[in-house]
Amino acid sequence: MSRKNEQSLTLDIVKYLFLACVACFALAPFLFMLLSSLRPGAQMVQNGLTLDFNVKTMNLDGYRILASYRDGLYLDWYANSIVITVVQTLVSLLLSSMVGYGLAVYQFRGRNLIFTIVLAVMMIPVEILILPLFKLTILLKIIDTKAGVILPFAVSPFAVFFFRQYALGVPKDLIDSGRIDGCNEFGIFFKIISPVLLPAFGAIAILQAMGSWNAFLWPLIALRSNEHLTLPIGLQSLLTPYGNNYDVLLAGSVMSIIPVIVIFLLNQKAFIAGLTVGSVKG
Repeated sequence: MSRKNEQSLTLDIVKYLFLACVACFALAPFLFMLLSSLRPGAQMVQNGLTLDFNVKTMNLDGYRILASYRDGLYLDWYANSIVITVVQTLVSLLLSSMVGYGLAVYQFRGRNLIFTIVLAVMMIPVEILILPLFKLTILLKIIDTKAGVILPFAVSPFAVFFFRQYALGVPKDLIDSGRIDGCNEFGIFFKIISPVLLPAFGAIAILQAMGSWNAFLWPLIALRSNEHLTLPIGLQSLLTPYGNNYDVLLAGSVMSIIPVIVIFLLNQKAFIAGLTVGSVKG
């Protein structure tokens, strides 16, 4: 083996060892949470968060309590979060991509003004919008419903900006060829442009799904009934002043990260391609 190949091999080994250390560091909190969810609640109250795990005392009591909690109320929270996340993500992908594509391709009066408004909304903290959104949901009579959680944030300004930047790099020849072949504007978008935007769809799908799944403030305000709560709010309600439900809370937290991991694994290639390619378009 030549000296150059030896140096290259050594560099690769160092690089992969470094990445393995970073991966272990990133996965440590998840492993700690998983092991802590198997500890009895009394041990957590007495000893706090510690790396001293006794294998003999580990059990699945926290998961059993979750499954039977108030006749399956935890499962209702889980189902509510899944429905809201899926619907909000799909609606956001559809509407945000169409708006971003329109701002990138079509020339019309007020185009730059609309894009400026999109950028301005990105800079507004969501807390400022809570009161007017709450009044609007009451006016539309969708308070304490899934629609009341989904509709106010159905279109993400960041997603609109991202799709616009990505669509700016789409060759205009594709659009012109579609028009020559007789496609209408919706046919061009769904049949020609959408396949080109797949990396952008993958990236936004992960970001939007994570944001919707972990949302806490707005669902806390918009939802009132226990059976309508989402998972983050429901898990928070498990805590008591006596601190005797930490094992159940951690068990619920472990279950709550499964959908996020699945979404990322299904879209990781598109996510990476979307961030690396779409970020430099335009």
